[in-house]
Amino acid sequence: MTDGNSLINLGKPANTLIEKVSDAIGVLYEPNRIINNARAEANALKIMAEARIEVTELEYRTFQRLAREESRKQENIESIIGYSLSALTEASRPYDIEDDWLVNFFDKSKLISDHEMQKAWAKILAGEAGNPGSFSKKTVNLMSDLEKRDAILFIKLCSFIVYLSGEKIPMIFDSSAEIYNSVDLNFVNLTQLSNMGLINYLPIAGFVRKDYKTNTFANYGTTKFQIDFNEENKNREIRTGEVLLTSVGKEIASIISPELVEGFDDYLFQELRKQKLTVIRE
Repeated sequence: MTDGNSLINLGKPANTLIEKVSDAIGVLYEPNRIINNARAEANALKIMAEARIEVTELEYRTFQRLAREESRKQENIESIIGYSLSALTEASRPYDIEDDWLVNFFDKSKLISDHEMQKAWAKILAGEAGNPGSFSKKTVNLMSDLEKRDAILFIKLCSFIVYLSGEKIPMIFDSSAEIYNSVDLNFVNLTQLSNMGLINYLPIAGFVRKDYKTNTFANYGTTKFQIDFNEENKNREIRTGEVLLTSVGKEIASIISPELVEGFDDYLFQELRKQKLTVIRE
């Protein structure tokens, strides 16, 4: 448990999260970093090395390296926690996060030193605190393998997400089209995202979803529209394009606030109308 003097008053959900993390992984988060344990351990090792002839120079350098590594890991952990605190709300329930989930989360995230990637990890932590069970261990494990370049590509993909009857669907109708290629979404990069397990990618056949309501509502950003089906389309089918999010992709997409692509709404309506669908902008 945390010491009362080591925590600033961050509010109940924040303090609860800090205590939960401390209990689960045995690491105390100190916002002011008054004590640097790793540095203190390094000094202790130095004294021991000077006092004991049997501690070789090689062993001493090993102790120093381990102390530096643990210090960096601690800094990464504290940075991620710090970023997550501002995203908590009074309704957050960090006490309901499973200990095993937290142990796995910090085991994977403690090596992340890039601040932008740390912010992404922090959103996952805050999201799990807001609704425990929202992010699977599979998602956390995939995040640990996600290079920054892949993360940027996935963010770009999310710029084409359309909410269709409440489902997030990246509408990539033709991955060779300029509107996608202009932001580096092409066959090679979409295949990479597919290999990562973020999307399902069928560049030739594409995906068809069916059994939509007679009047189906959708939106792209703030642009709302309605899709109506003609009598020939008895199954109320929509060809949604070449990409669908995997379950992991959906979880990661939930923490992303992508920029909308200028002109995509017009391109989207054009592609839907090619399917003989009636599109009505609200």
